[in-house]
Amino acid sequence: MVQGTASSVGKSILVAALCRIFRQDGLRVAPFKSQNMALNSFITAGGGEMGRAQVVQAEAAGILPTIDMNPVLLKPEADSRCQVIVRGKVAKTLSAGDYYLYTPELLKIVEDSLQRLRSDYDIVVIEGAGSPAEINLKEREIVNMRIARMAESPVLLVGDIDRGGVFASLIGTLALLEEDERNFVKGLIINKFRGDIKLLQPGLAMLAQRAQKPVLGVVPYLREIQQIAQEDSVYLDERQTGQEGHDLDIAVIRLPHISNYDDFDPLESECRVRYVSRPGELGKPRLIILPGTKSTINDLNWLRESGLADLILHQAKTGTPVAGICGGYQMLGKTIRDPDRTESTEGEAAGLGLLDVTTSFAADKATRQVTAQVAASRGLFDGCSAQEVAGYEIHMGQTESGEKVFHVTATPEGQADFGDGAIDAAGTVFGTYLHGLFANDRFRQSFLANLRRHWDLPEKTAAAPLSKEQQYDKLAEVVRGSLDMAAVYRILASGIGI
Repeated sequence: MVQGTASSVGKSILVAALCRIFRQDGLRVAPFKSQNMALNSFITAGGGEMGRAQVVQAEAAGILPTIDMNPVLLKPEADSRCQVIVRGKVAKTLSAGDYYLYTPELLKIVEDSLQRLRSDYDIVVIEGAGSPAEINLKEREIVNMRIARMAESPVLLVGDIDRGGVFASLIGTLALLEEDERNFVKGLIINKFRGDIKLLQPGLAMLAQRAQKPVLGVVPYLREIQQIAQEDSVYLDERQTGQEGHDLDIAVIRLPHISNYDDFDPLESECRVRYVSRPGELGKPRLIILPGTKSTINDLNWLRESGLADLILHQAKTGTPVAGICGGYQMLGKTIRDPDRTESTEGEAAGLGLLDVTTSFAADKATRQVTAQVAASRGLFDGCSAQEVAGYEIHMGQTESGEKVFHVTATPEGQADFGDGAIDAAGTVFGTYLHGLFANDRFRQSFLANLRRHWDLPEKTAAAPLSKEQQYDKLAEVVRGSLDMAAVYRILASGIGI
């Protein structure tokens, strides 16, 4: 089990690396995280919703993701509520306090999922959440030490040196654990290191002495792993925003409840992708994207109150292309109706009016993978007609539109022959429910070529980025070279008994 001293210390990426390493070593390995809180989610082939981090880890392990790998997913909503997804389906919407009253009922579900994975694989690599030393939450947590006990799993504790105070955070975390919990921790890892490792050696020796735990390694700050999705929006605060060498500048609006922003990771090898939350940051991008959101009407209100809505409308009218994905697509329409208050306390809201569509919310949630063909053939979609794309849908609203952007040809349930999305007359404003659209290489290249032509930019053939498989191998190479893998295997062999 990989636990951390805090959120965003790199647990997810290290679990992915270990999954890849064990796979390379000939073992059948699967990831597991009992409870995930994230707005980046994925739809399995069976239509179940789960956290993107465990999907990435499953890809690294060379297996298909299943809902057993993340049996409980929490998706924060407005007003301090959370949508609780259990084994891939929406179970409840609860306040934080009510959720912790609900967790004892979830333990058996978590245990059953874990046992199925343990029976099918040689190794299960478990990811914790936040910190095991959150003393106000320990009584009802179902994701850290309670799971280590359930699995009788040794724990590797990870600290983030990039944010500072890594020695104090590791020692402090151990100090706040109960003695039996400390006994589960069999090794320490320092993550996100930049600099000369020789200068760190005295600190590592003192850390091992103080903690009475071995330091298994120091993992460098990884800059070049682009297609491996990050788990939560904390990453957006830490991501590098340089990318100055690209002449295609794309502004993604960072909505308060932004979701599935990993939709835009594939663009980063060919474009400058910026996440914008204030009017002064928008500038003059080549493309504005309204991303997915867990709270469409609330985030639409924020967009207007912040002043960004007026800027987006002005730039769209003067020729700047605008794209909307999922909730962003709904915002681009004329009207959003929520008569049953499914998503908001408001029954109806006016959209931005850039697309001639109307969205109505209902209690049923669409969760499915789809294969589709491009149906539009002008503007940003010139020459793309009939190209095949794959993606997935996660939305509660249904949108009525005229001309469609995509023609869906297949879903796991055998559905086909229905349209998705909408496009304006010029072909420069469009919306779609398809997540993962830009991960389709041929479509992305055609789309970006059309965007360049729209701005009279010279044609450019981008160097092919590393594939996901190549990036997982690169990640495994770096982490294998940074950790004492012989010690990791000894810990695996000895379990919690050493």
